[in-house]
Amino acid sequence: MPLPPLVDPGPPLTLDQLARANRHLLLPGLGADGQRRLRAARVCVVGAGGLGAPVLQYLAAAGVGTLGVVDDDVVDVSNLQRQVIHGTSDVGRPKVDSARDAIAALDPSIEVEVHATRLTAENVDDILGRYDLVVDGTDNFPTRYLVNDACVRLGIPEVWGSVLRFDAQTTVFWGRPPAGVAAVELRDLFPTPPPADQVPSCAEAGVLGALCGQVGSVMAVEAVKLVTGLGEPLLGRVLVLDALRGRWQEVPLRPARSRPPASAPVAAARVDVPRAPGVPQVTVDELAALLADGDVYLIDVREPAEAAAASIPGARLVPLATVLDGSALADLPRDREILVHCQVGGRSLMAAQVLRDAGFDATNVVGGIAAWLDAR
Repeated sequence: MPLPPLVDPGPPLTLDQLARANRHLLLPGLGADGQRRLRAARVCVVGAGGLGAPVLQYLAAAGVGTLGVVDDDVVDVSNLQRQVIHGTSDVGRPKVDSARDAIAALDPSIEVEVHATRLTAENVDDILGRYDLVVDGTDNFPTRYLVNDACVRLGIPEVWGSVLRFDAQTTVFWGRPPAGVAAVELRDLFPTPPPADQVPSCAEAGVLGALCGQVGSVMAVEAVKLVTGLGEPLLGRVLVLDALRGRWQEVPLRPARSRPPASAPVAAARVDVPRAPGVPQVTVDELAALLADGDVYLIDVREPAEAAAASIPGARLVPLATVLDGSALADLPRDREILVHCQVGGRSLMAAQVLRDAGFDATNVVGGIAAWLDAR
């Protein structure tokens, strides 16, 4: 159902703003009144990565007056495949600074508030509480729950999206919407966060770069609709995209009969190194020392394409699927320790647990090849 505009109209548009917004002004239901709402809006985008990049670009181009950017990471060359707000010259720079400069190049009148910090239980309410709307473009479940729980407490609507490999989801959450509108939040879609070792990240599983632009554009449209009261936002509906088949599906989302309370901030949104009881671990520095001694049986449970891009010297490629289905076990030694690594440590932890359950002496390499390359 249509919702009332989230933001009151701001001052009359300047001549420059009128010229920039010319195509918006022609749209029924948006016009000058809606453009003034956009100029008066304060929108916080959490994550200046694959989803946050196109969201920031399109919201800036749409004339959103104040954009907040939350990200504590720096630009890496591997980001450029999908995080299109950054360029080659930005590699090594804080993402918030790169995003701010890109927005200024697009429209210098947009005010950009940078938050070069990791959201935690201690700061999330203070940061997000300054804005009318939050857009969550993060890539890990702890931060997603931290952000959504804060939005529920603060009564702020949230545009949410998620991408992995060739699939994506996007929707709108609002824990305290206007009267007569059903409240829907992340915990209605996913009641509790999944274990860290059961959901691969983009760094482990990959993601189609253009898919981020496709979904980020939808998220930006939802933000514009909420600010201006245009159309019917995705509140209570989840769009699911299968990019390989070119199919969008709409899944209804209703409030759960019971959900975990979110009245107090949850723990800090940090993705810790996954652990499992009974699985020993070594750091990449300890691995380097063992490799220097020369007597190491190291396996890499990533996919062949990942290993071709970067590998640890001496590692034997044993894809995780072959460990899980048992086909690789006959070729692994039972009389010596097996060190297991992947991209960041999640898949290797799973493989090490399976191997130990099968009677092997398996040890997980904390942080995987990502930590190995960072330490070199």
